[in-house]
Amino acid sequence: MTLYVEVHQTRTHEPTPYEHKLAAVLEEVYATGAHTLPELVRGLNERTVYPPDGGAWTEENFTAEIARLGA
Repeated sequence: MTLYVEVHQTRTHEPTPYEHKLAAVLEEVYATGAHTLPELVRGLNERTVYPPDGGAWTEENFTAEIARLGA
């Protein structure tokens, strides 16, 4: 039996512009070599994508947002 992951198996709707932008910026941050949560949060705060409340990213609101998005 071959196992594989469907790319959007948890998706319940088409990604919003915000979700597309967040995904693209996360790819940029990962491409810089950032892989830890503090590095990801720092990378997000250095770019022009903000959490839903418009403030700065923190480890707490990042993990909550990723959980909310089902990622």
